[in-house]
Amino acid sequence: MQKQLEWCNEAPFYTLGPLTTDIAPGYDHITSAIGAANIGALGTALLCYVTPKEHLGLPNRDDVKAGVIAYKIAAHAADLAKQHPHAQEWDDALSKARFEFRWMDQFALSLDPMTAMSFHDETLPSEGAKVAHFCSMCGPKFCSMKITEDVRKYAEKHGYGEDVEEALKQGMNAMSAEFLAAKKTISGEQHGEAGGEIYLPESYISSKEGAI
Repeated sequence: MQKQLEWCNEAPFYTLGPLTTDIAPGYDHITSAIGAANIGALGTALLCYVTPKEHLGLPNRDDVKAGVIAYKIAAHAADLAKQHPHAQEWDDALSKARFEFRWMDQFALSLDPMTAMSFHDETLPSEGAKVAHFCSMCGPKFCSMKITEDVRKYAEKHGYGEDVEEALKQGMNAMSAEFLAAKKTISGEQHGEAGGEIYLPESYISSKEGAI
């Protein structure tokens, strides 16, 4: 790309892709969008989208949509790499809406609002879920943004002020203690800190052979 700009006096350059690998027939809208993001960041003037049917058959309407969306993402990624201010403002606006759990704003700011909303509503279809501070991926207890929100509230409540590192340390310690104190039921028996263990020690398993 740099040579083209140099040799052609910065004449506008038009690219199809380029594909970054040949191993994914049926997914060339993705393999080419990766290349498009890179060559876009390096200065190409126009990106030509590729559909999932590339090298396989004539695309239908849904294939065209998938290709166009992939290339809109590639173009936006290239704009971010080139530090276009509007591109960063768009990203920041959606990131803020996501962190604040403003679901309707997230959908409205996305490239494909209807798809984003339909994916969310597959598992949380109620209107109340549109104001919930979690989604079905991590749930209410393991959402990183909800945890960060809780840490900030903890810091404010306990007067940590601008000492962000100390607030994070104390907040995470409190959350960890709460998690470790949870009880987990194994075959009807409850015991203390096993709620914080992904794998229980062999000695514990051996001592409970009759119950497991």
